[in-house]
Amino acid sequence: MENILQVRDLTIQYQSVKGMSHLAVDQISFGIGSAEVVGLMGESGCGKTSIALTMLGLLSKDHASVAGSISFRGQELLAMDERSFQGIRGAEISMVSQEPGISLSPVLRVGDQVAEVFRAHRNWGWKKLRAESESMLARVGLQETARIFSACPHQLSGGQLQRVVLAQALACNPALLIADEATASLDACTQASFLALLTELKEQFRLSILLISHTPEIQASLADRLLVMKEGQIIEEGSFGEIYRNPRQPYTRAMLRRDVDAEAIESSDRDLVAYRDIL
Repeated sequence: MENILQVRDLTIQYQSVKGMSHLAVDQISFGIGSAEVVGLMGESGCGKTSIALTMLGLLSKDHASVAGSISFRGQELLAMDERSFQGIRGAEISMVSQEPGISLSPVLRVGDQVAEVFRAHRNWGWKKLRAESESMLARVGLQETARIFSACPHQLSGGQLQRVVLAQALACNPALLIADEATASLDACTQASFLALLTELKEQFRLSILLISHTPEIQASLADRLLVMKEGQIIEEGSFGEIYRNPRQPYTRAMLRRDVDAEAIESSDRDLVAYRDIL
């Protein structure tokens, strides 16, 4: 499988106002293939979100130093200036985060906010912007698209808001979606529905996904390959089933089995299917 994104020896170090430094990511390397879902799993503070923000060019250079390489379709992201990143961010690499409120203005109609993503990357008139925005809202499973388009965020449920944010992220048909704890604020039923939607959209859009989550069930439901992080380093890599059955590190074993019913996992190639059915 050809990688659309290749990370090599990525190191991220933060500097505090008091001159203290913190090594958040320590020389990690991994790739993401076309239409592949790579799960990134680890406790809070292990460096997962720092990696995502670096891919999008969103780390402040005043407070963080970055070394190594991130190559996206042959382009070196770490060498890009902000103007160059604006052409990629949202159009070729996009992100869905845990809280829709980070991405949505509380005082603007949600449809207008989806349309703004198109406006930033497409030279379209308002009529086409609205039509494409409503179409995108429908593709992420939101019915009554005219009503949803005209609603403000406070008029929608948490699950609906997360789908609006997903519509923003997928508006320009990006090649890579970063899902950073995207279901953490949803209840179990809504979470399962959102994960099923991501699975469907992955096939529909031929989408590559970096799936950031510390929850084993979520990784099992989507990830083709799992990376386990601890203290800024990748300590294990493989399919979820392989790592679950034979974790090399006690840290990994503890993470995977903490909230998992072990009886749902059997030592056969069918175990992962059974595990995914938990959702």
